[in-house]
Amino acid sequence: MPGPGPDLGSDLALDHAWALHPQVSLRPEPFGALLYHFGTRRLTFLKDPRLVEVVRRLPGAASARVACEECRVPESELRAYSAALASLVDTSMLVERSTREIAAGPAATTTSPVTT
Repeated sequence: MPGPGPDLGSDLALDHAWALHPQVSLRPEPFGALLYHFGTRRLTFLKDPRLVEVVRRLPGAASARVACEECRVPESELRAYSAALASLVDTSMLVERSTREIAAGPAATTTSPVTT
């Protein structure tokens, strides 16, 4: 049973601000990237390089939609990106950022062990 929060079954996931969970590490790979959650021990493969870039931009973007726009995701593909991000939220790879964090900018967000 999903917890309280935004309706992730629609494009509404794009209108929220997200960041990697503090226990998630992103590791670049030739095919895209690996996400590893140290708390749940879950491993997720991101096979779309543009999705990887969207995920990387989430902490500094006002919303997932803005991150997608910055990565030049075509309007026709936004629904698929919304579904992918919703899946990452459902598996605790992404967490919603607070209004205070969004107003303060990327420096105020929780740092995660992201490698580049």
